[in-house]
Amino acid sequence: MKNKFVHIELNTDNLKKAKGFYKKLFSWKVKDQKMGPGMVYSMLDTGSKETGAGMQNKPMPEAPTAWLPYVEVADVKETTQKAAKLGARVVVPYAPIPGMGSFGVFVDPTGAALGVWSKKAAKAPRR
Repeated sequence: MKNKFVHIELNTDNLKKAKGFYKKLFSWKVKDQKMGPGMVYSMLDTGSKETGAGMQNKPMPEAPTAWLPYVEVADVKETTQKAAKLGARVVVPYAPIPGMGSFGVFVDPTGAALGVWSKKAAKAPRR
């Protein structure tokens, strides 16, 4: 695996305004997906087959309004643990997205946020 950039997302305080701006600026198509109670994730069709894109209202009020890139990794848990050992502050150690994969987010020792993504998600524990 080459650890390429595979997704980028905008976290914002004003999703409606951001969608309108980028639709007009770049003619991107936007498709809203309900991700849970009160949560909408807007997938962006930017014309790229290689890198996905989306935007959402900030999941945490203290998070900055910013674009967050994601790098593809073989194992999200392993990568975030390694990042922590190297001095990163892990914000999301592992979060599965059913039917799609899993992601994590950390802030590197210089203060830059980065997401990691894997197409594989851990299997649910048997009961």
